[in-house]
Amino acid sequence: MGTTAGAGALRLPGLHGYAVEFSPYCPGRVACAAAQYYGMAGCGTLAVLEQNEAGIVLLRSFDWNDGLFDVTWSENNENVLITCSGDGSLQIWDMAKTKGPLQVYKEHTLEAYSVDWSQTRGEQLVVSGSWDQTAKLWDPAVGKSLCTFKGHEGVIYSTIWSPHIPGCFASASGDQTLRIWDVKTPGVKLVIPAHQAEVLSCDWCKYDENLLVTGAVDCSLKGWDLRNIRQPVFVLLGHTYAIRRVKFSPFHATILASCSYDFTVRFWDFSKPNPLLETVEHHTEFTCGLDLSLHNRGQV
Repeated sequence: MGTTAGAGALRLPGLHGYAVEFSPYCPGRVACAAAQYYGMAGCGTLAVLEQNEAGIVLLRSFDWNDGLFDVTWSENNENVLITCSGDGSLQIWDMAKTKGPLQVYKEHTLEAYSVDWSQTRGEQLVVSGSWDQTAKLWDPAVGKSLCTFKGHEGVIYSTIWSPHIPGCFASASGDQTLRIWDVKTPGVKLVIPAHQAEVLSCDWCKYDENLLVTGAVDCSLKGWDLRNIRQPVFVLLGHTYAIRRVKFSPFHATILASCSYDFTVRFWDFSKPNPLLETVEHHTEFTCGLDLSLHNRGQV
């Protein structure tokens, strides 16, 4: 992966990072959702970072009065981002504006922990997941949610759109399940009892519409084929604490990356007999956010 060679660092004093997302437009540009005091108290910051010859620089930052736990870039405007917060709200930000958010959506009744912008052309849909056990569907041009998805019996930690199937998203929850939803139907499409522990993260394979991965408090990653959910298609072991986030590679069908409360980032190729490719130990604290660049093959 060439991950350890060109590592850059930027310190944000007093803030703990929860999510990082590469811009789909600008190579080397990254949004980071952060919170004070591990998100248990204090404020939040959206920091937009850029890598150039000098290293990583802080391009813009926006403050919110509660911790920010996730961030997603707009798929139709390179300057627009959405964050979600401990107060249950979503915030729409415009990097071209200096002031606060363009809009705030306050419907979740507990922490909003996950937000994702659909990649389907012609659709501008956002999904959010909350500790109130619901996922909500939003059109950023409309001032209120379009639909609320109920069914999880625990906190929702992760909501991710399918990159293949329009209007389809997955959610991972403290109720130990991975669930697949279709925005055209109110109920859940598929319930996968993925782990015997809280599931903190999930992601879709970029090359196979039926393949997802989950990461859980049991320290394992599991792959799931939606056509046969009785057994995982792979199980990856190696992390020593809960897996906080997992992402499939945009360039390789069988490579994925995970980060954990064990302070490490690990790279895997589930097609290999020894799937663990590399363990990176740059961080000295919980590693909560992770993304792989769409532009630069080796950049994480």
